[in-house]
Amino acid sequence: MLRFILIFCGMLALVLNARAQDLPKGMTEAEEAMMPYYTFPVSRGITTPPSWTPRAMAEWEEIETLLITWTSYTSVLAQIVDAAQEECVVLIACSDSNQVKSYLNSAGVPLTNVKYLEVSYNSVWIRDYGAHTIYKSEIDTNSLVDWTYNRPRPQDDAMPVQHAAWAGLDLYQMTNSPWDFIATGGNLMVDGFGTAMSSQLIVNENPSHTIAEIDTIMKRFLGIGQYVLFPTLPYDGIHHIDMHMKLLDEETILVGEYPAGTSDGPQIEANLQWLLSNYNSVYGTPYRVIRIPMPKDGTHYPNTGGSYCTYTNGVFVNKTYIYPSYYTQYDTTAYRIMSESLPGYTLVPIDCYPSPIDASGAIHCITNCIGASFPLLISHQRLSSPQTASGNYQVDAYITHKSGIASAHVYYKTTLSGTYQSVTMSNVGGNNWTGYIPAQSNGDTVYYYIQAQAVSGKTQVRPMPAPAGYWDFVVSTSTGLSEANSNAVMLDVYPNPASYITCIPVDGGNGFSGSLSLLDATGRTVQVLHNGSFPAGKSNYFFNALTLESGIYFIRLESVQDIQIQKVVVRNF
Repeated sequence: MLRFILIFCGMLALVLNARAQDLPKGMTEAEEAMMPYYTFPVSRGITTPPSWTPRAMAEWEEIETLLITWTSYTSVLAQIVDAAQEECVVLIACSDSNQVKSYLNSAGVPLTNVKYLEVSYNSVWIRDYGAHTIYKSEIDTNSLVDWTYNRPRPQDDAMPVQHAAWAGLDLYQMTNSPWDFIATGGNLMVDGFGTAMSSQLIVNENPSHTIAEIDTIMKRFLGIGQYVLFPTLPYDGIHHIDMHMKLLDEETILVGEYPAGTSDGPQIEANLQWLLSNYNSVYGTPYRVIRIPMPKDGTHYPNTGGSYCTYTNGVFVNKTYIYPSYYTQYDTTAYRIMSESLPGYTLVPIDCYPSPIDASGAIHCITNCIGASFPLLISHQRLSSPQTASGNYQVDAYITHKSGIASAHVYYKTTLSGTYQSVTMSNVGGNNWTGYIPAQSNGDTVYYYIQAQAVSGKTQVRPMPAPAGYWDFVVSTSTGLSEANSNAVMLDVYPNPASYITCIPVDGGNGFSGSLSLLDATGRTVQVLHNGSFPAGKSNYFFNALTLESGIYFIRLESVQDIQIQKVVVRNF
């Protein structure tokens, strides 16, 4: 009884004094102790799924409001406000709006697009406890969806109610059985068309639900038809996907990369190859992957006690992208990669070392968004490069708005300093539109974007910062084919030692027939991983080490020409 009283008093003290401390993204020792006795706040939204099919908004879509909570890391927050208020309204949850205004004024931040919500709060980590925007009929009425926050922070957990009331939006809450769902926004990445990705922390946080039940909850509240769950990483203490991955558009993933064999690098790579081998983008094609370094915190990587520094933890604010920075020696490379990956976007790096990254979070973690009302949605799979020099280049797009689409155009040019030319797109059925860029000369680079106008008069472009932003492709008469290596090779297995999904890359040369097997230390076949034809070029195969006893195993690749064997160590604790 005394233990319960002490924990209750500690919880009460935490709630009353939360503003006086910088709570980490994860739980403090006191919070971990009180969690088994904690009662989550009573729901104040709609606790049943929408009666209509929802579409969860992707983060690169148009937003009306950027959300922050004014508490810890005020210097970083002020810089976010400064950049974001040029793109949309910034709503600041705070205890004293006059105090916030004074701080922003002293920092030279304009207040013309800033609003305030004086409410109670516990922490700055609004991505985790905030809500996610969904749409009815893809682009109709927007609403917010909230989950049960996995921290004993009742004021944070209730914040979405305040946001929904301020914005005049319905709030759906996954809080009551059978729809109760514990989650955090930093562990959710969606493509805007029914695919979502998280780490398997989601499964651990919801032990009362099967994976099938979790899939059903995500489908009914967020419209997620394909929910990809990655193994958690050994050194990422919070297991939130935004710490090492980010979708930049429907088919492009920015992935953090460590030096070979370092820290979480092997497991990140295995997870990525598993994704690429088993899932496609909404366009039915493999994801495009852009690598970006995971920097040291000056001297250390996470596996030797360093902070989990990452460049993937950024936020889209319409035509601006705000992301964390650390040290010039790493930041210059990150900026170059961002510039090449997001042409036309205003890039705003904000120094996050030592704080807030030492508390296991950065820019994405301390921001959230409310999507635009009645958006004009444009989805286009960029043309691959190279394109042949003969014939026109077909540009297809999915374009829709509540009022209907009045017109759509493709704009193109062949030099960055040139003037865009316009090509009219035609509706080819449903919400599908097609236009044709005329054939260009061999060696040209074609830069292009799409613009559409709704019947209501609303206009939108894609990429969002066009015409400064664009897609591009090279025109070439060369096929680009090279003679493949005729010899099959099993490349290095990773991660090794293995404890979860493990990748076996095979270079099939010109293609061959054979088998790939997992053997135990005695040579007994534990699992046949593949048997039959191996395609030309590189392909990946997988096994799940979590299902195996710890020990030494062997991977055996057998073909008509030879047998290759590689040792792998399984460590399950």
